[in-house]
Amino acid sequence: MDDLNREQKRQLRKMGALDDEGKATRAPRPQKRPQDRVGPRQYLREVREEMRKVAWPQRPEVTRYSIVVVITVVFYTALVGGSDYIFGLWSEWFYSAS
Repeated sequence: MDDLNREQKRQLRKMGALDDEGKATRAPRPQKRPQDRVGPRQYLREVREEMRKVAWPQRPEVTRYSIVVVITVVFYTALVGGSDYIFGLWSEWFYSAS
């Protein structure tokens, strides 16, 4: 335990692995609560309640975002395709020149 610095000892004491004198102790196991899991009906009920809280976008907003996504995809597809074509021509010229 002498090779640990103050911060490591402080962290181990906080976790319960060291006692007040600085000697190693066995940390207590965390108690498992049986209430952590719920049944399928309760889960679906909670999901439905949470979905009611969601702020769903209106139709014009969805349309606008969809248009922006389509335009962006077309632009980047053209950019990558054009770059591929240009580099293909360039490499063909470069490697075919004897």
